[in-house]
Amino acid sequence: CSVVLVPKNRSVAMPPPADIVKVAIEWPGAFPKLMEIDQKKPLSSIIKEVCDGWSLANHDQFALQHADSSNFYITEKNRNEIKNGAILRLTTSPAQNAQQLHERIQSSSMDAKLEALKDLANYSRDVTFAQEFINLDGISLITQMVESGTERYQKLQKIMKPCFGDMLSFTLTAFVELMDHGIVSWDTFSVAFIKKIASYVNKFASDISILQRSLAILESMVLNSHDLYQKVAQEITIGQLIPHLQGTDQEIQTYTIAVINALFLKAPDDKRQEMANILAQKQLRSIILTHVIRAQRAINNEMAHQLYVLQVLTFNLLEDRMMTKMDPQDQAQRDIIFELRRIAFDAESEPNNSSGSMEKRKSMYTRDYKKLGFINHVNPAMDFTQTPPGMLALDNMLYFAKHHQDAYIRVRL
Repeated sequence: CSVVLVPKNRSVAMPPPADIVKVAIEWPGAFPKLMEIDQKKPLSSIIKEVCDGWSLANHDQFALQHADSSNFYITEKNRNEIKNGAILRLTTSPAQNAQQLHERIQSSSMDAKLEALKDLANYSRDVTFAQEFINLDGISLITQMVESGTERYQKLQKIMKPCFGDMLSFTLTAFVELMDHGIVSWDTFSVAFIKKIASYVNKFASDISILQRSLAILESMVLNSHDLYQKVAQEITIGQLIPHLQGTDQEIQTYTIAVINALFLKAPDDKRQEMANILAQKQLRSIILTHVIRAQRAINNEMAHQLYVLQVLTFNLLEDRMMTKMDPQDQAQRDIIFELRRIAFDAESEPNNSSGSMEKRKSMYTRDYKKLGFINHVNPAMDFTQTPPGMLALDNMLYFAKHHQDAYIRVRL
């Protein structure tokens, strides 16, 4: 144990109080202020103090936000996240900012409208701003812009196509960000809006940003509302989604599989097998192998997750068959076992394998079933009464025998 001696007349430096945070605060056109924030004081008092320092009136129209790329507003709920050395910015309040943007996005000037939508897409990530904008019925305004936008600017598209594409991209981005906060129910959207979003999956297939956001919206619609699932399922087909898996953009591929998974997950039980059959007809497995798994790039975590979900949904379709016992008295099912034996042993059977006594044939069949690996050599149907694997095992054996006959015989040998 050591003792630290403090010389006379020298005080020991005390750590700053835990409630005091040292920050820098910016204001356009002024030098940043270095100040200490007392976290025990109301946030409104701190904002007033900052405004007074710059001789700004109406302090209730101002707010503090992080000066990093997030630009998130500081509230009473999240103020404890402020760290020593943080750089903050004095800015207009969320309510005033939302009101201004609500007006700006309705501007008749295309340039002004574009800048406003760009700002809206950025600010909408912040739940504090989002709540204020939504309170102004902002979601309805955005959906109306989407529904009427294409027709309204149809004449201008040839001249202003890049501008129109950017406007639509920022509009959809703002919509996605606002809805991600879970403030507004998904059940409130019209069929016209759904049709418009679904149409973008084909119409703007070459515009990555619009396509990505359209796919994200469709996925959320399907997952969050049964009524919207039915409407989306009527507007979008697997055939329309498949081409997006054959491109080179992994983010688009990921969102495409996410939409397929969502449709699969929400489909009624009697429709899932039908959907699986369509996916098989469209060669989905082969397309994923070629363009996703064997592509010359690493698979990111989100893509890996979506592929896993797709596998689970597909395998779950086999559960009923896996839990179904074979009926030893069902002649059609017994005939499948006879077919397994025939494919495996007919090549080396006698020319007239039906000749001979019943006892001889039974003995030969028993020998063959033993070679095939059945536990019950006399009545192999009994092997399929155990669940799992139940009838799923027989289905797989028959598929293997019929579609890969040479390999099946080699295994038997």
